Amino acid sequence: MQALIALYATQPLWVWLAIAALLLAAEVSTGSGWLLWPAATAAVMGVVTVIFPLPASVALGLFAVLTLAATFGARRILPRRELEPAPDINDPLPRLIGQSGETASVFVGGEGRVYVDGKEWAAKLTGATTLERGAKVEVLEVDGSVLTVKAG
Repeated sequence: MQALIALYATQPLWVWLAIAALLLAAEVSTGSGWLLWPAATAAVMGVVTVIFPLPASVALGLFAVLTLAATFGARRILPRRELEPAPDINDPLPRLIGQSGETASVFVGGEGRVYVDGKEWAAKLTGATTLERGAKVEVLEVDGSVLTVKAG
């Protein structure tokens, strides 16, 4: 313990920067968002102790006060973003929207089958009720495994 006190007495900047680096590494590994501000405050304390040589007890008290102020101030000032759920990259159906294909069967009554993205799908037609086999279509929507398509 005496060695650490002696190190702080001679090199406070490096002690505070080491603390900042450890806190930042912990923040990066956890991603909590709570350790970023103590890490920044430790870096600031390194600069403060170079300008104003402070005893370790005073520096630790100032670090605690600045950490609380930075953490709660940042939480109040910086808005918290709500993350939208990411689409499932293993679900191929949303990627079909906007793709072109062709009818695999005659559409009668607005229903038939289309060939899109190398597969045949059940489909509903918008804007018309009949469509010949081999006609070009564009996918508008996916509902379960049924595509909604338009002629085009």
